[in-house]
Amino acid sequence: MIKAVVFDLDDTLISEHQYIESGYQKVAEFLSDKYGWNIENTKKRLLELLEEDSKNVFNRLLEEKQVNFEIPEILELVSIYRNHLPSIEFFCDVIPTLKVLKEKNIKLGIITDGYRETQNNKLKVLKAEKYFDSIIITEELGREYWKPHPKPFEMIRHEFDIQFDEMVYVGDNPKKDFYIRKVYPIHTIRILREDSVYGDEEYKEDIREEERILKLDDVIEYVRGAK
Repeated sequence: MIKAVVFDLDDTLISEHQYIESGYQKVAEFLSDKYGWNIENTKKRLLELLEEDSKNVFNRLLEEKQVNFEIPEILELVSIYRNHLPSIEFFCDVIPTLKVLKEKNIKLGIITDGYRETQNNKLKVLKAEKYFDSIIITEELGREYWKPHPKPFEMIRHEFDIQFDEMVYVGDNPKKDFYIRKVYPIHTIRILREDSVYGDEEYKEDIREEERILKLDDVIEYVRGAK
């Protein structure tokens, strides 16, 4: 019997691309104030540079603009991006799914990697505490405990007072979201979101999800079928 469903956050419950656009908007506004650049054009160019290569996007923009810069200036842009209060929202299938699961007395949780301030700001904007019984940001445990480390899964199992085989984990990243199945008998579901940032990652040791879905409310059927 399934007693808990735990979710990844980025590209599972929210769009990572939406978050990126929100962050680039803030960076573009800052650069507009500093250099007089057009905000929309700057944001568009940042997204284009990201599409070309995800590394050193801010450096490459300033180089392209022939701006002489030092590392502290890049770090300031990174800080603006990571620490901004984002304009994001849950995917449209999230709240209805959570409501049904809650009505079935299923415990709901989140285990998410990422920088502490970044993830906290996302969760704050989403008002996630209204919907979830437990939320673990692995950065708060230490970088060594980012997924696929089993510690956050052990913590949430203990908090929910359930067995590992009574838990479902729903994620999108092949590299780290499903390997836990090798360690504990947690049920795993991969959601295939359009434009998922990490959807093309390789599976860790080829450990794959038990089930694939295209929309989150399919989790309800999975839980019903597992009972």
